[in-house]
Amino acid sequence: MSSEDREKASDEVIDSQDEGMVDSIPPDPDAHLSAAEKEAVDKALVRRLDLLLMPWLCLLYLLAFLDRTNIGNAKIAGLSKALNLTTKSYNATLTIFFVSYAVFEPVTNILLKKMRPSIFIPIIMVLWGACMLGMGFVKNWSGLMAARWFLGLTEAGLFPGVNYYLSCWYKRSEFGIRAAIFFSAAALSGSFGGLLAAAIELMDGVGGQPGWAWIFILEGLLTIVIGIISFWMVHDFPDEARFLSDDDRTRVIRRLKFDKQASANHESFHMSFLWDALKDWKMWLGMAIYMGCDMPLYAFSLFLPTIINDLGWNTSVVRSQLMSVPPYACAAILTVVVGFVADRTRSRGMCNIVVSLLGVAGFSMLLGSQNAAVQYVGTFLGALGIYPCISNTISWMANNTEGVYKRGVVLGFVIGWGNLNGVVSSNIYFNQPQFPEGHGTVMGYMAVFLFGGSVLMTVLLRRENAKRRRGYRDYLVEGLTEKQIEALGDKRPDFMYTV
Repeated sequence: MSSEDREKASDEVIDSQDEGMVDSIPPDPDAHLSAAEKEAVDKALVRRLDLLLMPWLCLLYLLAFLDRTNIGNAKIAGLSKALNLTTKSYNATLTIFFVSYAVFEPVTNILLKKMRPSIFIPIIMVLWGACMLGMGFVKNWSGLMAARWFLGLTEAGLFPGVNYYLSCWYKRSEFGIRAAIFFSAAALSGSFGGLLAAAIELMDGVGGQPGWAWIFILEGLLTIVIGIISFWMVHDFPDEARFLSDDDRTRVIRRLKFDKQASANHESFHMSFLWDALKDWKMWLGMAIYMGCDMPLYAFSLFLPTIINDLGWNTSVVRSQLMSVPPYACAAILTVVVGFVADRTRSRGMCNIVVSLLGVAGFSMLLGSQNAAVQYVGTFLGALGIYPCISNTISWMANNTEGVYKRGVVLGFVIGWGNLNGVVSSNIYFNQPQFPEGHGTVMGYMAVFLFGGSVLMTVLLRRENAKRRRGYRDYLVEGLTEKQIEALGDKRPDFMYTV
């Protein structure tokens, strides 16, 4: 059966992959329209999805990243002195977050699917907001450790969950820019966090609380309020989203089917999805690539205020907070630009390769120079080399993994493993002010795992696509029904990988 015949068949049925149930797709609501009119309707639908989904999700991630990294701002505002934290005990508070965060990430996408996004996401937001609020009242290192552990546990579901969620709404050629816009909120949170910390610090002594405590208290309260509002602002998957009309629901399902995605299917979870993910070499290589940008991400975001404060310019704490803003702002812009370029060119690997070299150059400057101006420029290049690769790598993995639950499992493992490397990020920055161990380790991660892994993935995917075009994988579908062919997901011979 040709790919065109399969597209026609997929236009008529959706395989639920569960007990042989088959859901009929309603007729094309735009069948009476011309090609130009259909294109206009499709563009209007995507614009509506963008307006209803993207702004709020970006706000949620801005708060999440702000809440996990504001401890770096609190440190230079007096946290370490107030709680008598040594370098080792402070790094331990950073480490414990990533342990609980990484352990629970692989299962969160399954919970998201089971509970529905409109329930799961607001609940975890309220919970992590409460953890953040509690950090403002800790009196010792043990209390701070406990709060950071539960903060990691409750935040674990947001980043992998939203990326998985967006991949179930948009075509593969549309997902990258949305993932980039979503993740750019992390860079913006760095800018926003520096500005906010500088302002909140002026509340030192209000209500008998120090300035660093008010950073946690006010940001925790803000997260709780936004979490409660999210019960009405976060929507469910396409087949359950209430804001869609019947015609729009049909349009979303049809466009995903024609993009050769099973995301429109009503799958039930089976252990086979887990085993399929574990046997997929792309997942394991994707984990290596992602650790090459995620470990540097946390090293950069957690220690940037300290790095700037130690440049030797004798700046005030407030000015150090403000000087951390520009590198993040530049990184946010490049993240969106790379997402756009990668979607248009479908060359995600090349984008990773080129951008990662900026990061290597930046950390080389931080490591090799003692000139404060050169080091400050290095922080810009470091941010530019890290942030775009996070969203681009996640988009790359989502583009090349088919099936709702398999994609959820793969993203959970990739993101979870990357975040587990935050343990490394938390324990490599000491020996101030040069930080040779920290900058050297970050540079090594980016050169070996991010750059090298992206080169290897690109080469292997191109080879596999070439084999599929030559018909070397056609044997996989011999004698299979249309339903069985769809169940192969990204193993189908007509599924071309994004390189």
